[in-house]
Amino acid sequence: MYIRETNFADLNGILKVEREAFNSPKEAALTSDLLADPTAQPLLSLLAFVDEQPAGHILFTTAHLPNAPAVVVSILAPLAVLPQFQKQGVGGSLIKTGLALQSKNGVDVVFVLGHPTYYPRHGFTPAGKHGFKAPYPIPEKDTDAWMVQALRPNIIGSISGNVVCCEALDKPEHWRE
Repeated sequence: MYIRETNFADLNGILKVEREAFNSPKEAALTSDLLADPTAQPLLSLLAFVDEQPAGHILFTTAHLPNAPAVVVSILAPLAVLPQFQKQGVGGSLIKTGLALQSKNGVDVVFVLGHPTYYPRHGFTPAGKHGFKAPYPIPEKDTDAWMVQALRPNIIGSISGNVVCCEALDKPEHWRE
């Protein structure tokens, strides 16, 4: 397996991974919208390849905390792995590579709305417990699905507030786990 940043020529492969991983066109449409959204920039889009075929995709888009404008924030959404490559470390490798590149690019914190037993294995903790609110209210039963990871030491605890996302992600239907 190898992972690399995507380019425009990868769009069909990205959308295929998103559609097949989620067995739905919804995430593929969201991914297409995010990739085209100027308010999502700078973004980081990575593809994992197995046997020269796209096997997984991860996307990080810019966000911000209005009460902490100097803090560089991103949102991980979505992460998709083709069913035949799931439970083989592809998703974890995409997360690890993506977080390392985000850190190198100066990102301070990364948020995700995702499975509350999967993402903690990769260093994420419930964001609400640290005083961070999602762009839209998270249903009570899913509050632990809203998570954060610091990429800079000692930043969690020194900042909090409402996360503001890019326009393509700024719809209430994207904030239900």
